[in-house]
Amino acid sequence: MLYVGVNSSATPDAPDHGLPLLLLHGFTGSSAEWRPVLPYWEGQHTLVAPDLIGHGQSPAPTDPTCYTMERCVTDLLALLDALGLARVALLGYSMGGRVALHLAAAAPERVARLILASASPGLATAQERAARISSDNALAAQIEQQGLVWFVDHWAAIPLFASQAALPAATRAELRARRLRGTPHGYANSLRGMGTGQQASLWDHLPALTMPTLLLSGQLDVKFMAINARMATLLPHARHVIVPQAGHAIHLEQPAAFAELVCSFLR
Repeated sequence: MLYVGVNSSATPDAPDHGLPLLLLHGFTGSSAEWRPVLPYWEGQHTLVAPDLIGHGQSPAPTDPTCYTMERCVTDLLALLDALGLARVALLGYSMGGRVALHLAAAAPERVARLILASASPGLATAQERAARISSDNALAAQIEQQGLVWFVDHWAAIPLFASQAALPAATRAELRARRLRGTPHGYANSLRGMGTGQQASLWDHLPALTMPTLLLSGQLDVKFMAINARMATLLPHARHVIVPQAGHAIHLEQPAAFAELVCSFLR
């Protein structure tokens, strides 16, 4: 069973009481990733934030076959069943956004509203997926060979996170410490089983996702702004919002704006 790092209930008279919010973190993250935005939501929403497989305090099996997108969706649906949650608002960031899309595609009746932050439906062509699988497998091998400290520092330095250099030093140190609580095999197997290349492309499935959807991308995250703009043309009931002065991790870089956009959408 997945570890649930945040599991709090709304106050009975809160305007959004009765619509639980399931939060799915990104690669190398955990439920602790949501701490900057929790103060804006507590008391207003029923919050459920699990650690995905290979992350945080959830199991990190050494068997790579445990890390498929389908297995992850099955685990999340079992979690919702165990908590007695028939329908949720679903928010996913980056890798968590890809998981959220797969959950919404597999069980649309369980998703009342969908919020995707810096997320994508995967790679459109077989050639793109094959190239990404090759690079992800190479990185997974490096993680296991060179260790956790090497990988955490390598990952923080990739161009996707360049805007995080503007975060306070204490915030960056806390982010690094959280990533270091993972395991080399957990991160490596997550890449092997749930990397962008491994997942099925959902581009053709987007028109079938009819739930209200909010797409969030950071103004400094040019790649995902373009991806989300294209997604907005295919999703029947989607709104795309670009958050100023934010990169890939909007909830870390502009937590107040991120939290208010989510609250407004759920209202």
